Amino acid sequence: MADLAILWHFHQPSYLDAATGEVMMPWVRLHTVGGYSDMAEMARRHPGVKLNFNLTPVLVQQIEQLAEGKVRDRWGELAKKDAKELTEIDRRDLLEHFFKINWATSVNPYPRYRALLDLRGRRVGAAQSPQNVKRFKEGDLRDLQVWFNLSWCGFAVRQRYPELGEMIRKGRDFTEEEKQRVLAIHQEVIQGILGEYRALADSGQVELTTTPFYHPILPLLVDTDVAKRAMPGVRLPDRLQAPEDALAQLRRAQESHTRVFGRKARGLWPSEGSVSPEIIPLMAQAGFEYFCTDEWVLFRGLEAQGRKTDHLELFQAWRVEEGGATVKALFRERPLSDYIGFTAARTEPKAAANYLQTHLEHIAQVMPKDGVVLLALDGENAWEAFPDNGEAFLEAFYAGLEKAPGLRAQTLGEYLDRVEGKPTGRLHSGSWISANFDIWIGDPEENLGWNWIKRTRDFLKQAEAKGTLSAKTLAAAWEDVYAAEGSDWFWWYGPDFQTDSDLIFDALFRGRLQNVYRRLGVTPPPALSVPICAAELRLGRPPVRMIEPKLGPSPSFLDWAGAGRYEAWRDQGAMAQGDRRVRAIQYGFGQEDFFIRLDAKGMPGDEVVVDFNRPATIRLRAMTTPEGWQTLVERAEDGVTYVPVKCEPEAVNGQGLQLRVPFCALGWAQDGKEISFLVRVIRAGVEAERYPERGLIEFTGPARAVDLKNWYI
Repeated sequence: MADLAILWHFHQPSYLDAATGEVMMPWVRLHTVGGYSDMAEMARRHPGVKLNFNLTPVLVQQIEQLAEGKVRDRWGELAKKDAKELTEIDRRDLLEHFFKINWATSVNPYPRYRALLDLRGRRVGAAQSPQNVKRFKEGDLRDLQVWFNLSWCGFAVRQRYPELGEMIRKGRDFTEEEKQRVLAIHQEVIQGILGEYRALADSGQVELTTTPFYHPILPLLVDTDVAKRAMPGVRLPDRLQAPEDALAQLRRAQESHTRVFGRKARGLWPSEGSVSPEIIPLMAQAGFEYFCTDEWVLFRGLEAQGRKTDHLELFQAWRVEEGGATVKALFRERPLSDYIGFTAARTEPKAAANYLQTHLEHIAQVMPKDGVVLLALDGENAWEAFPDNGEAFLEAFYAGLEKAPGLRAQTLGEYLDRVEGKPTGRLHSGSWISANFDIWIGDPEENLGWNWIKRTRDFLKQAEAKGTLSAKTLAAAWEDVYAAEGSDWFWWYGPDFQTDSDLIFDALFRGRLQNVYRRLGVTPPPALSVPICAAELRLGRPPVRMIEPKLGPSPSFLDWAGAGRYEAWRDQGAMAQGDRRVRAIQYGFGQEDFFIRLDAKGMPGDEVVVDFNRPATIRLRAMTTPEGWQTLVERAEDGVTYVPVKCEPEAVNGQGLQLRVPFCALGWAQDGKEISFLVRVIRAGVEAERYPERGLIEFTGPARAVDLKNWYI
């Protein structure tokens, strides 16, 4: 019998504007009525599957604040407001924010919600168009208020409140009373969700672990220069060394967990799986017995010691000794964890569950005696990509585990109590992403953020040393510093990731630091009011002139000059995954053909699919064969059933892949209409990459009369 430990990580950063007491974004509330409720319900359905849930204290804190009405929910208040009383600004905010949900799974399946999106428009910036805002009448706005909050409800909440299903079937022309009922259900769920997880833990089926309170990158908080170990030559901010803050974040997490769940947390998921030798004694001081992180951290550490590593060594308990402290560790199996988080949603649910179980059973046959497989991943964002919030997949996965003769799902503590653990030697300093800290430090924006933390923290320390501040003022000021030390702000700084909420995150981060100065009775430094984020970046540009490139192994720069360009390497959403090969997508059109080029590291995949959404449902497929690339164009009148289109597309290797397809095959009339498409890369029969990750690449198609302003010299 082989052990399996499944750890689902729940986390949301602090969305609280500490100066106003207003919650700036609603993701705590919406994930509660979605993924958090669903995951608790699925555990109750399968009592034979033991599970582990990691709830970050900053998430728990916000759930409590919302449940007790201690904070104002900006988007919640916007939803509650009577539709006939909405101001022009309210209307614009509704159109901007109430479509921030997965369009494919939570908008398009519902005709009324889809029609409202089409009424607003799907282009970036459509919500800011006065003409688009004017199209929305009172009933449209009310239906939008309802649909956004209704569509976020997962299968557990819909099951518990059948009236939600009745509203979905009704679809439109909602009343103010129906709208208020949806929001009241949200509040009821928020008020009960922590009790659900405490009950699961009390039953023994579930173990609850935690994370440093505000989700900081602990190794960088101890010493920002630690980043040099995994990133030699990186340019770093002014050196910050705050091990006392790291210990405070750990101890406060333990205190919160004990108060809310009735027992201390034995285990820790360090924020972003980030570890270093220096944090091991701090974990032990805060009462933690074990932690979990990524397999790359283990292998990098063993390699640095000159130890030959066998991948099968991963599947066992480890023991980390540092500074007189000993903490046990498990390292997650990356490919299967990432499969759930990034790929399973694109596969038929039972097939995805069977894929997982087959691989787990194979590992069980070859792992060391008393071994274990750790699957650890985000337990909230992934479900947005499933058409049913992951219900069918989780049902099949858990049911399979209950019946599997050679697998036993265990809590982390139950397994680790039975084994001593193999010594790791010197622990590598890194995170679950590339076993380094590149996401959070080293870029000019990230370094500026760290410098502001150091500058503000130094100011607070100096004020504290004078002994003139009250305990209440000091505690509040330190709370703001701890919140600013969270990892999430740095996730969105720099070129790694972008979101349409970058500037909100930036303002929340700087607001926390500004608050420290205000609490101490001084005006914050003027420069702290300047956004750290550069102007929000789009991931590409549309075509600016016609092109007629000659396809070949060494594409000419001039041939493609003026083509549209999509920066695929930046499109990683809120998660990251390995083996991304496509770096950029270039596209454009000439007199009679559409051209697209994938710049990639080696062969992009076994198959590349270009899915056109407008003006017609067409897909262009390029498949590898022993003779080279084979191409096929297919059309679907109903959007589902595809039939071949007679044409002669062309596919050529060259810095990745280049494709040409005639307009006639795509149904383009050269009338200047909007074109939209996405690109999928298939490897081993599985969709491995998609660009954009959410949404479509959009541009204006060819026209017989070309406006000279689109040409350049």
